[in-house]
Amino acid sequence: MAIRTAVIPAAGMGTRFLPATKAVPKELMPIFDTPAIQLVMDEAIGAGATRIVIVTSPNKPAIEQYVKPSPEVVKRVRDTGRNELADRLERIGKDVEVVFAMQNEPRGLGHAVSCARDQVGKEPFTLLLPDELMGGPALLQQMVEMCEREKKSVVGLKQVPMSEVSSYGVVTTTATPTSNGEVTVTGVVEKPQPDESPSDLILIGRYVLMPEMFDLLAGLAPAASGEIQLTDALLLGANERNVLGVVSDIARFDTGTPLGWLKAVIEFARQREDVAPALDAWLLSLLK
Repeated sequence: MAIRTAVIPAAGMGTRFLPATKAVPKELMPIFDTPAIQLVMDEAIGAGATRIVIVTSPNKPAIEQYVKPSPEVVKRVRDTGRNELADRLERIGKDVEVVFAMQNEPRGLGHAVSCARDQVGKEPFTLLLPDELMGGPALLQQMVEMCEREKKSVVGLKQVPMSEVSSYGVVTTTATPTSNGEVTVTGVVEKPQPDESPSDLILIGRYVLMPEMFDLLAGLAPAASGEIQLTDALLLGANERNVLGVVSDIARFDTGTPLGWLKAVIEFARQREDVAPALDAWLLSLLK
């Protein structure tokens, strides 16, 4: 049951980033010099994906243009000495197949996932939300291995201060995580208030889902907002003890807000040997 397909929902309107997203999809906004969606695709590929399904909107043709093979761009990047980035760009469409599914109206994450059903087929798949960037593919790799071993859906989890839980889906689990962070998920609540939250473990935008999740989504009634919520489908799976979790301390950047995006840009830039010294010096000068 090798998991080779990754789904990336990228149909959102990016209203928090207006007016920039009037012309540029949020997923293409650079994290220093690399679009966020490229970083997410790299992570998926690092966890074994050889096929990527991007769920997008007819109003965002720039995403399709970005993943379209372009030897000229690859050559230009390579000519600047950035061979590693050039290799990453070159494998899209060559070693890794990219296909698209359309979400014609914004009806929630669960609906976006459902739009990928025909492209995914009857096999497990990874789901990566591009608003959240990870420090590497290690967590997703562990989740894939866990799903392949246990034949159950797996969600990525992180412990956060209770003051932050109202921005995320929150889970309950059976017990203390194992030494490698594995737990069984028993419940899921969408964006609870801190004084009503059942725990401090949040969903962090990384999932490995069994194909049965499509049937659960298809049977859901819309929430009060009119959206189909993935967390509602996960709750149904958790009720049957068919959802596992991995509690991780992996580096994570929530780029869903302009400030979160800016923090990610700075952190990723500081990881670059050719940029970090000058950037650090400039940042320190601002504090004087």
